[in-house]
Amino acid sequence: MTRLTKMLAGACAAALFAVMTVVLGSPATAAALVEVTGFGSNPGNMRMHVYVPDSRPAAPAVVVAMHGCGGSGPGFHQSSEFASLADRYGFIVIYPTATQSAGFGNCFDTWSDAAKRRGGGSDPDSILSMIGYVERTYGGDRNRVYATGSSSGGMMTQHMLAVHPDVFKAGASFMGVPFNCFAGASDYPPGSSRCTGGSMDRTPQQWGDAVRQAYAGFSGVRPRMQLWHGTADTLVPYSLLRESVEQWTNVFGLSQTPTSTDTPQAGWNRSRYAGSSGTVQVEAYSIQGAGHALPQGGMALYAIQFFGLTSAADTTPPTTPGTPVASGVTATGATLTWTASTDQGGSGLAGYTVYREQGATDQQLGQSTTNSITLTGLSAGTQYQVYVRARDGAGNLSGNSATVTFTTTSTGGDTTPPTAPSGLAASGTTATGTTLTWTAATDDTGVTGYRVLRAPGASGGTFTQVGTSAATSFTDSGLTANTTYRYQVRAYDAAGNVSEVSNTVEITTAQGGTSGACSAVPAVQSQWGTGYVIQPLTVTNTGTSTMTGWTVTFTLPAGHTLTGSWNGTVSTSGRTVTVRNVGHNGTLAPGASTGSFGFQATRPNGDTALPSGYTCA
Repeated sequence: MTRLTKMLAGACAAALFAVMTVVLGSPATAAALVEVTGFGSNPGNMRMHVYVPDSRPAAPAVVVAMHGCGGSGPGFHQSSEFASLADRYGFIVIYPTATQSAGFGNCFDTWSDAAKRRGGGSDPDSILSMIGYVERTYGGDRNRVYATGSSSGGMMTQHMLAVHPDVFKAGASFMGVPFNCFAGASDYPPGSSRCTGGSMDRTPQQWGDAVRQAYAGFSGVRPRMQLWHGTADTLVPYSLLRESVEQWTNVFGLSQTPTSTDTPQAGWNRSRYAGSSGTVQVEAYSIQGAGHALPQGGMALYAIQFFGLTSAADTTPPTTPGTPVASGVTATGATLTWTASTDQGGSGLAGYTVYREQGATDQQLGQSTTNSITLTGLSAGTQYQVYVRARDGAGNLSGNSATVTFTTTSTGGDTTPPTAPSGLAASGTTATGTTLTWTAATDDTGVTGYRVLRAPGASGGTFTQVGTSAATSFTDSGLTANTTYRYQVRAYDAAGNVSEVSNTVEITTAQGGTSGACSAVPAVQSQWGTGYVIQPLTVTNTGTSTMTGWTVTFTLPAGHTLTGSWNGTVSTSGRTVTVRNVGHNGTLAPGASTGSFGFQATRPNGDTALPSGYTCA
């Protein structure tokens, strides 16, 4: 009952979020949201609102934007940025309002058998009528129709792309679930739902078959899918992002391993899954620490970019960067930092160019994608007057920042070494690597970097340099399992002066990740200040006969707590975690692997340690 109460409270919070006027990007006042009645067949008894920008092409694209449970079309219009983006890029937005109930009201029907069939009635057919109305009335381009939505609307986004792939070109689902996740109306409410209960687990093939069976005769190009989820979402569990990725990558015949990963903004971890042509068919965003409250500011633009609707000419330059500040000045270099610019034209901030004032033609000193740069190759004993300009994705340049003046030091004048680094410590030690951190050294002209030294064994053995770092951390990899190593660090400056060694830290690597006839190899999908996701944890049959089951064990660092897992049966004893296969991933032929298991854990803020000691039997 306690869990049900918490889940229903979350549902209420989600509903309130959907209708609150939290204006992330206020629509322009030139156009207005208009309610449409008599738009066509309406078996879902839905309401329709439409936003038509004053400036648009003759055949504008159409975006269907859907609210969460308890919300409304006008509420989602106010609390999201799609209308302001429509003003900028000239597409039409349809805002449906759902009126059906399955546990709580105003939810889009993704549970009934009627909604899962083409032409079966219910909400999907009402939405198709709205699209047809916009195409007839405003000349909407039927080849450029897209779906997006939050929570219940995110669920309907995946639902519509599965049942009607011939209508939509792409979709962006915020906090949704895979198509056919709900067994019926009784499976929908939090607390009683198997779909959103936190244990939903199907194979990629099973998920993909559900989509293919929704329109068995479809042979055209499938619509591309973008997926968003917060790692701290408890109403619609974060693990369902993995299930959605499995569904849509299987539909496209893609690997479960992303073709690329990046962090487009702080706390946003993006995984992309591209086909052989290089086109990204599936895109997944893990928003670190976010609960059931998406989309947040700026996310709608990424959805519209994924749809390909941001091709309008951008002639607006970014704002001017702040005045640069010089630090770490040496005979040949200096570090500059400045207040970041913001993009104003929609093409995105691309980076910065640093110039030196020198008469009629200023000299370009370097470029950076962040609001800082370390300049090298400068002349000793020379005064520099430097300014910065920002540039956007369309090539527009900002105005010049104010200048900063600094003078490089003379050569041969620095004979003072940096102080010795202190507080050297090791964390996250596995069978093959460890991460070192230390307190920064100081120097009269600035520390350039650090040399990392390693010696074998608990005593004796010669320290040799194994790497350098410009930061106060270093990850040493390629170590031997169950082996002791010692580490020290020295600081150095631009003149080549080297400090005394730091304190010595000793580590012993974990037992190897293999045992018996199988191996277990973890991969970090994402991590943030207070947690991380390990996915996939790949189990490989290293024996010569077929394996019919496996057991993986590993150790959580002190203070870490397992908060979720998928595609495995998990038990814990203290810090030891034991994972056993489930039905679909236990049988492996010699050399075969399964990478479907994964888990999420929390850790103390600032702790960078990760689980270790993986064994497989």
